[in-house]
Amino acid sequence: MNEDHAALRHLAWPFFEERHRELAHGLEAWCTEHLHAGHGADVDAECRALVKALGQGGWLRHAVAGQALGGAAEVIDTRSICLLRETLARHHGLADFAFAMQGLGSGAISLAGTDAQRARYLPRVAAGEALAAFALSEPEAGSDVAAMQCSAVPDGDDYVLNGEKTWISNGGIADFYVLFARTGEAPGARGISAFIVDAGLPGFEIAERIEVIAPHPLARLRFTDCRVPRSQLIGMPGEGFKIAMRTLDVFRTSVAAAALGFARRALQEGLSQAQSRPMFGGHLADLPLAQAKLADMACGVDSSALLVYRAAWQRDQGQPITREAAMAKLMATETAQQVIDAALQLHGGRGVRSGEIVESLYREVRALRIYEGASEVQQLIIGRDLLKNG
Repeated sequence: MNEDHAALRHLAWPFFEERHRELAHGLEAWCTEHLHAGHGADVDAECRALVKALGQGGWLRHAVAGQALGGAAEVIDTRSICLLRETLARHHGLADFAFAMQGLGSGAISLAGTDAQRARYLPRVAAGEALAAFALSEPEAGSDVAAMQCSAVPDGDDYVLNGEKTWISNGGIADFYVLFARTGEAPGARGISAFIVDAGLPGFEIAERIEVIAPHPLARLRFTDCRVPRSQLIGMPGEGFKIAMRTLDVFRTSVAAAALGFARRALQEGLSQAQSRPMFGGHLADLPLAQAKLADMACGVDSSALLVYRAAWQRDQGQPITREAAMAKLMATETAQQVIDAALQLHGGRGVRSGEIVESLYREVRALRIYEGASEVQQLIIGRDLLKNG
């Protein structure tokens, strides 16, 4: 209980309003009752069950915009998203994943969808009745989105899709995919458009299920003369890159928040281990080296939290956050890796045993330094912004 209170201590910071504090405390109680660390044998089924539970609990309402459509507010509140992801990650990595993909996968519809698109998809996302996915990356176009090759050619009332997407979270279990494809209005990023592609369309297949070190639903998608109605176009032709970046601007800071949640849990586990593990006639926590390691972990956690919630607060105030979001993601994900590694070290041999919380955290955190902009990309963003704006 004391550990949980410590994990919520930052709610007193001036970044938050009372509604944020109530949200975090409510979710903390829900997680304690409904979530338990570890994954079952069937990750796909578990992910579907978590989405349903998060919907029934009312938490997915914060991942979509529009109160009439089931959303918690007319616009997505970044601080709420970050608090939700931090808390879910601290309790259960797959629950955080399930929540995040509902938001990221439907974010373009919230931001730029037509009234008909929003009415068709967002209520089901908020209720946990439809699983969403975000299909941007390709085998030869990850960080370099402008190198995208998947094409969408207009043909009558449809667009015809051809190409592949890979590393697609929720791939294989999603009910729909927000997909970005080259429509050719201009060279590079200016010739990309966004579409909503329902699962099961003729010409759309799951080419490969991808297994990773922390079990999550991932897949490579293939499109062969797949016809998508023009009504499924999000925004105008050629606006896909801008829509993708706007979506990532909302959710990139929340990746940092998830990393923060993992780091907080690792600090809790490391502290508990140090206080309880007998060593040299006392406990591990009595040793100055262990105390120094815990101190470094705590400083890293709080430094990350300050950057995360500064960026979230600034976005909710309508301020640009390109540099701030990049700083938050870079600092929080890199620091979380270090904090979790330190916690595992404090556990000794037990730390690498399958099924231990720190072992699971070690596997969970690694991908966060890559997806939604690798650490090196964040460094480029920060550096270029400094050179441009000082």
